[in-house]
Amino acid sequence: MSSAKVLLVDDEKEFTETLSERLRMRDLEVFTASSGPEAIDLSGQHRFDAVIVDLQMPGMDGIETLKQLLARDADQQIIVLTGHGTISRSVEALKAGAAEFFEKPIDIQKLTDVIGEAAVHRLTLLEERSARAIEDVLRKKGW
Repeated sequence: MSSAKVLLVDDEKEFTETLSERLRMRDLEVFTASSGPEAIDLSGQHRFDAVIVDLQMPGMDGIETLKQLLARDADQQIIVLTGHGTISRSVEALKAGAAEFFEKPIDIQKLTDVIGEAAVHRLTLLEERSARAIEDVLRKKGW
């Protein structure tokens, strides 16, 4: 899974610095955003294998951030990682399109594994879309 590109979205600077350092030690390329709008801006500049989003952030919360990220890229693999998890919030996040939902703290190996799974899933979705596009071209051209 080396070189997977991850976006970490959380308004707690100390948390994002510590977690991003731990993920980089595992050969991940990590970008950070301290708000939903910043994450959305970064998603327009980069393609991420996984996005890790906190729920409770000032201004645009994690659910709205999740929705806007998915509106920009429906194949985006979003992992909610929050210190304010409830069953209703987890259901809300999963219904909104989150791939996974976890509470802080999370075991770093578990998170790394989930990021790897998300990267593989995203690649599979992109490959399937590409194959369908090729089939459409071939069908239209009559080859």
